Amino acid sequence: MGRIAEAGLWTPQSWRTHSALQQPDYPDPEALERVLVELRTLPPLVTSWEIVQLREHLAEAAAGRRFVLQAGDCAERFAACTPNRITNNLKVLLQMSLVLVMGAQRPVIRIGRFAGQYAKPRSAASEIRDGVELPSYRGDNVNCPEFSAAARTPDPALLLRGYERSALTLNFVRALVKGGFADLHHPEYFELDWAANSPLAAEYHRMVETINESLRFTEHVLGVRAGATDRIDFYTCHEALHLGSEEAQTRRVPRRAGYFNLATHFPWIGLRTNHPDGAHVEYMRGIENPIGIKVGAGTTRDSIGRWLELLDPARQPGRLTLIHRCGAHRIADELPALIEATRSEGGNVLWIADPMHGNTRNTSTGLKTRRFEDIYSEVEQSFDIHRAM
Repeated sequence: MGRIAEAGLWTPQSWRTHSALQQPDYPDPEALERVLVELRTLPPLVTSWEIVQLREHLAEAAAGRRFVLQAGDCAERFAACTPNRITNNLKVLLQMSLVLVMGAQRPVIRIGRFAGQYAKPRSAASEIRDGVELPSYRGDNVNCPEFSAAARTPDPALLLRGYERSALTLNFVRALVKGGFADLHHPEYFELDWAANSPLAAEYHRMVETINESLRFTEHVLGVRAGATDRIDFYTCHEALHLGSEEAQTRRVPRRAGYFNLATHFPWIGLRTNHPDGAHVEYMRGIENPIGIKVGAGTTRDSIGRWLELLDPARQPGRLTLIHRCGAHRIADELPALIEATRSEGGNVLWIADPMHGNTRNTSTGLKTRRFEDIYSEVEQSFDIHRAM
């Protein structure tokens, strides 16, 4: 991919010549540019060697030798950048990954939707309440949720706050992980209080004890402590929605070819911005990060072919991940066609199931929610479909 950039066919700014959907309408473009200039001077949030390592791990997952767990908030809030919230999110990831390690019998790649998921796409650019029309809330990176003209006006200074919150979150997570928080000798470190009342709590604790027994057996036989079990690899991801911000943190690094998005390890494109001719695909095609695309209802064979040609022309394992969100009632009709279309184009992609966003329901009061039975069903069906194909 580095050759594309060096040949002059792509630059971090070339997305600006394409149709860019879901971008905020800032009243003061000069203020936005001043913020982006400042972002370009700030230290990176992640490193190129972490990104390269993740890409190698994802290639192994595409070959069936690893398993990916991607989890976190649909949209982060600045106010949630607290020790308890960050710690509990990490605990959930660790507990889920323990279950997957036992069930899948292979290493788990942990990718958290942490430290940057501060922008969100909207189905409408504006919202009307009691006859008053204001811009939609687009996430804390852009504006505020309160329904007032001042709160809903996009403010570029929020991008700096988002960067700072991302840095604070990453710093705390790295300190926890490197400090032994994820030590398999002490799974009680990442025990969640509410899980103690789960009907599956006893089974979970039996599984943890099995892991501890295996560790103790290995250490007794070898006569050494299994030191690598006291820390884990942890990666971040977010939807690369705000292209000005993503561009500002896209850089060259010493001794590596090409450009890296150093705001996250694994940026991805959502359903509303994944058109092959769009600005988001244009931006993604030139960076060296592993990248993801949400697919689902309406995804065509032509789109899959064009994504592969634009984003993964060499068909390199670990480069491209397709994240399917179909819904429990539609996955049996939609997923096989997506898999077959990718296979016919020679795609060597990794597949991730997103069982949350295709199963959204509204309560009688308008609250968005999901039923656990739907989530479980979509996950189960996706495994069956991939195995059968």
